[in-house]
Amino acid sequence: MLPSSEHRPGWRVGADIGGTFTDVIALGPAGEVVPMKVLSTPPDYGTGVVTATTAVLDAAAVPPAAVTAMLHGTTVATNAILEMAGARTAVVTTQGFRDVLELGRLRRPVLYDLSWTKPVPLAPRRHRHELAQRITADGRLAPATVEDDVRALAARLRADGIEAVAVCLLNSYVRPDEERRVADLLRAELPGVYVTASVDISPQPQEFERTSTATVNAYVGPAVHGYLTHLEAGLRTVGVDAPLLVMQSSGGLLDAGSVASRPVQIIESGPAAGVTAVRRLARLLDLPSVVAFDMGGTTAKASLIEHGEPFVSADYEVGGGMNVARGLGSGAGYPVRTPSIDIAEVGSGGGSVITVDEAGALHVGPASAGSRPGPACYGQGGELPTLTDANVTLGYLSPDALAGGRVAIHADLAAKALSPVAERLGRDVPATARGAYEVAVSSMTTAVKAVTSERGRDPREATMVAFGGAGPLYAAALARELGISTVLVPAHPGLFSSLGLLVADTELNEVAPCRPDPAAEFERLTGRVIAELGEHAVVERMLDMRYRGQRFELRIRLDEGPLTDELLATARARFHEEHERTYGRAGDDSLVEVVNLRVRGTLPSSVSLEDVLRLPPAPGKARAMRECRFAETVATPVIARSDVGAGPIDGPLVVEDMDATTLVPPGARVHRDRFHTLVITWSAE
Repeated sequence: MLPSSEHRPGWRVGADIGGTFTDVIALGPAGEVVPMKVLSTPPDYGTGVVTATTAVLDAAAVPPAAVTAMLHGTTVATNAILEMAGARTAVVTTQGFRDVLELGRLRRPVLYDLSWTKPVPLAPRRHRHELAQRITADGRLAPATVEDDVRALAARLRADGIEAVAVCLLNSYVRPDEERRVADLLRAELPGVYVTASVDISPQPQEFERTSTATVNAYVGPAVHGYLTHLEAGLRTVGVDAPLLVMQSSGGLLDAGSVASRPVQIIESGPAAGVTAVRRLARLLDLPSVVAFDMGGTTAKASLIEHGEPFVSADYEVGGGMNVARGLGSGAGYPVRTPSIDIAEVGSGGGSVITVDEAGALHVGPASAGSRPGPACYGQGGELPTLTDANVTLGYLSPDALAGGRVAIHADLAAKALSPVAERLGRDVPATARGAYEVAVSSMTTAVKAVTSERGRDPREATMVAFGGAGPLYAAALARELGISTVLVPAHPGLFSSLGLLVADTELNEVAPCRPDPAAEFERLTGRVIAELGEHAVVERMLDMRYRGQRFELRIRLDEGPLTDELLATARARFHEEHERTYGRAGDDSLVEVVNLRVRGTLPSSVSLEDVLRLPPAPGKARAMRECRFAETVATPVIARSDVGAGPIDGPLVVEDMDATTLVPPGARVHRDRFHTLVITWSAE
């Protein structure tokens, strides 16, 4: 069962790692909020978390022992895949299925690019091995696995220096005990090697997706296990003994021990935390449709939340340059079948590098300067021009310092880095910087459309919530491009993902293929969730449904109560409605089939977002004026959030917080609501 101290009164600390900054918020038992923002420390990101945690506790003047919950969002699993820096991985499968990973599916992310090639399998062919065994579709062994064959294979894996093994037997989801037997034999023969059984990660049909999910889990397993072990040890060294809970891709927290056994669940750990905070804000303000827009140092991300719930995908892909869960971009990465908030991502962030191609076109990203050396204006040796350098040159960012004075800014270095790009374009530096800003806005519309238009939703019907270190700088321009009339910039925008960790529920997901007795299967899955989370867990049941002949499913919530014909009829009606909304058509009941059964258990967080946001913003510095470049250069007031009142103020305007800067362009106006959220609306076409 999960540790109960997460819900004890005391200080809670949320730490989120980004490509440029590590963001930490400490929340006290009386509602005290202490924010902290420090540069990330790649490749040892855990050191930055420990350093930032120590700094925030010092700022709060509380001892480390006062922390009762340590909550964390991390990119370690994603980075291992994107950088191809995971473990030396082997796959063990049924005879005849050695090449499943290579065969894959026919999907291509680009139809007419003849130079495109499939991603290299995470386990090369020489490390994919077959066993002379077979599980039939009805669960019979024909034949069973011979233990001596497994021991002989283990010796070969040991000689090859294998660090992780994924066991993926054909049809193992109908006979999981056989696959677990093989995995246990390998663990006994290969102490210290990370062994994954596919049925413990994704016990579902379709051997390619199940094999890919297990392989990804094995590939990142040693890195995640080592990172979490090192982080827990580092926190204990400075006196923080609280349980470590990690954000999952689905938007819920889980204890570090469970995450280490199924690290594929935290691929989208960091982005999910921000969406979780926006979800709470949408419920608080009763907003029916919200686009969560998160722009940090490396990427910009978008997600759609309807009626207080984000879209959660059962299938997505990692690698291939970015993580995708939809549309024509699929086929570029490695399929993963675990619940994940549907987040579209593009390589445009504050640290994204500005370049000019051979045809003279301006580009932003996907390469990033990260935190080291970082943008040129940081004065840490970076020489490549980035969006942050452009924002400084345009006058949008402080020419002196960011992150509450922790990061010094050198405007002259920003202009110097942009000069070669300006020369190639034949323009002056401010015009080049503005061009890069507009290119970034255009790129980010792709992410928003992926979660709205591609789902049959009109972005103009949504409200945008902008956060992240750079999100509030671009949100108004992005919203205007998409026809979105209102943008909300909540308090602590640059640390909003960390705030999401504080208000997130603890969550556990279980899945099983639909069997002849679904009621008994639901009871079994529910029992596993209750055993892990405790009897106070809130349990939800869901069905993965589709029409016969379809390849993909829609997830449909099931009402409480016995699994009667009436209950299933209600679920089918919801499925028809959702299919009509998503794809523009619906069938009849005779075509509906249930593929998987799902159970989600949650322990609600003890923290209310409303209480945190009601705290008044910190007083800002004296008002100032800066020259800001829009279509033309304009003298622009620079104020603090506390200077924005309930009455609207016309742009242009720059609002500076400790952790982010909000840009209100000409033609827009802003006011502050009762939760100290900046509300930006357009006053002119």
